[in-house]
Amino acid sequence: MKKSKILIGTAIIAIAGYFAISADHIDAPAVAGGTSDITDIYGFQGQDTNTIVFVANVQGLISPANTSSAAFDENVLFEFNIDNNGDAVADLVIQATARDGKMYFFGPTAPSQTGLNSSIVTTATTNAVAITNYGDDAIIESNNDMRFFAGPRDDPFFMDFVRYTQIVTPGDDDNDGMEEGAFLPEGTGDGFASDTFAGTNVLSIVVELPKAMVGSGDSVNLWVESKRKQ
Repeated sequence: MKKSKILIGTAIIAIAGYFAISADHIDAPAVAGGTSDITDIYGFQGQDTNTIVFVANVQGLISPANTSSAAFDENVLFEFNIDNNGDAVADLVIQATARDGKMYFFGPTAPSQTGLNSSIVTTATTNAVAITNYGDDAIIESNNDMRFFAGPRDDPFFMDFVRYTQIVTPGDDDNDGMEEGAFLPEGTGDGFASDTFAGTNVLSIVVELPKAMVGSGDSVNLWVESKRKQ
């Protein structure tokens, strides 16, 4: 089963415990607002310091009114690609795809191929978790030393998109007599940044696994792809 590459987000994660994020809100016109649209990826040390957590958020800007009807697309495959030797080629992959109310996970395992197309590695360790409904308690499945979650979450990403637009476009956009050059210090009134994504939701795919499963070095490169069934 071949898949076509749609979108990628990347981050470098230090295994010792740092937090990494890669964001892609509103800047991929070909997929923006679609079911394969990745908003952010996160990687951070788990509460258990021997584990690492990978998060892929998709389908951003879901209003609370529309969240209960939002669903993972069963024709889309999400892949956490892990490069553990620094050559920018995936050494391991964790694949996730939804089917009949569950999110199925395959890996981590060596990918069957790298590049624009993928096949689900059905011979890899397989796990599944029921997709949590909006407003319900989170369903977390533990198996094979890993933990899994899939379902709607409040978008944790903070971005003042209006201020960003003012900064990247020349001129005095807010008519204060000065050309915008940087985010103003946190405070009140005109200088207080606002979160464009406040009150919106995303669909999250979360995997927590032992650090030993992703490599033995000090860091890994992580990127997430969404690929649509053809």
